[in-house]
Parts: sequence; structure tokens; C-alpha cells
Amino acid sequence: MVIVYTGDGKGKTTAAVGLAVRATGHGKKVIVIQFIKSPHRPYGEAKILQQLGIAVHQTGVGFTWTKTPSEHREALQKGWALAKECVQSGMYDVVILDELNVALAITSFPIDDVLPLYDVVHTLTNKPAHTHVVVTGRGAKEEIIELADLVTEMKEVKHYYREGVHAIKGIDL
Repeated sequence: MVIVYTGDGKGKTTAAVGLAVRATGHGKKVIVIQFIKSPHRPYGEAKILQQLGIAVHQTGVGFTWTKTPSEHREALQKGWALAKECVQSGMYDVVILDELNVALAITSFPIDDVLPLYDVVHTLTNKPAHTHVVVTGRGAKEEIIELADLVTEMKEVKHYYREGVHAIKGIDL
């Protein structure tokens, strides 16, 4: 299956993490590749997944406005190479591509040569039959939605950010 969690509401990564825990509980081999998210920030999901024996690779360098385009482009290229290898290898039952939708939606600098949408579509379409891939992040491309077997859109109804509350450790990080 190809599963997509998208939308402007919270819960996309959390849903993918829940799926990772469930799959691991059934003896499945799971790997998580986080685009955008940097290993220099303490994300709670990475900590607990690693404690459960699930490999987590944070391939990003942070938000697009925090580094130069060349730093982001290099991170995207390395992240996609790893993701593609993991999907195609057949070694994993579940491959989670966290925030890939966000990476594919970058427009502030060119990414087509380092993270080509056609290559993502081809890789997901031609993955090993036993490998399930989960793609998260707001702004899923129509091409990703079309090839997916399941798409869930998280909708924001109310959010404490609007009241000036910043990211809460254990809830948002």
C-alpha cells in the first residue's frame, strides 16, 4: 500500500508513528526517513522509535528559511537517495517518508533536479509488492494522491498557535 497523510491539521507524523509502532508490534521491519526535520532538534518521535529499534534518519536541515538553498538542496538530494534505496531494496515492510510532501512543495528554490516528482512517482509505483510506504506532510501533490491507496487529510479546526502558543515539547516536538 501507499498511504498518504496530508492536510493543514496536526497529526500527520503522529499517525505515521502510530502505524510504525503497530507494524513493529507485528514483527515488521520499519524505517523512517524524515525530510526537512534536522537531527539537531530533539523530536520525541525519533527518540522513542529508536528505543523501539526502528531506524530513523533525519535528513533535513530545518525549515527552508533557516539555511541556504544549496544546503537544503544537498539535504534533499541525500534524503531522496536514501529513501529511494530503502523503498526499492525490499528490506523493509514499511518505509515512512515523513514530510516528503512538504519537500516536494518547495517553491522558493529549484528542487526538480535533486528531488524529481517523476522519480518519486516512479519509485512509489514500482516498489516491491510487500513494501508499504507512508508519505506525510501538508500539500500533497495530486500525482502522489492519485497513486496512493489511502489518503487521509488532517483538517485544522482550531489550533493554539493562533493564540501565540509555541511548539510544546512532547506534543509538537
